[in-house]
Amino acid sequence: MLKPQDCIILIKLLANPGMDWSQRQLAKALCISLAEINAGIKRLGDAGLLRKDKDDRLFPNINAAEEFLVSGIKFFFPVKLGEYTRGMPTAIAAPIFHDKIPLGNDPIPVWPDAMGEKRGVALAPLHPSIPKALRESPDQSFYELLVLIDAIRSGRPRERNLAASLLKEKLKHAK
Repeated sequence: MLKPQDCIILIKLLANPGMDWSQRQLAKALCISLAEINAGIKRLGDAGLLRKDKDDRLFPNINAAEEFLVSGIKFFFPVKLGEYTRGMPTAIAAPIFHDKIPLGNDPIPVWPDAMGEKRGVALAPLHPSIPKALRESPDQSFYELLVLIDAIRSGRPRERNLAASLLKEKLKHAK
């Protein structure tokens, strides 16, 4: 069974195609332990979402990852909305959606983060380390994939379809 940290490992690899990550580099970039990275890589391999070459370089199975992220992740990791809080914009409140979906007057979804610059309704990230990881190692591609996945997990049908389309387009560049 996949765990949330496995998903963020997969997403980090998809966001940075061609980069040769060591497990130690992934642990530092994602703010999770080396043991969790090691176990997550094994689970991702068992699920057919990741493979290693003879030199132990990691390669995501892009077609399987796309199918999992577009169709399955919302069932494995459903959204949990919380109270009004300070945080980092996610889902349809993220910059990637600014010219695509009007926000209206409802509170925006945010990942709870004391250092966040926006206020909105708390949307629990896939893994609690995400806001810290993005603060410490900014990675626009990783952030965009995460917010697209959050839109798939939390959005209405139109928002989910748009997010799925944008995600598929981004994953084409990872091939």
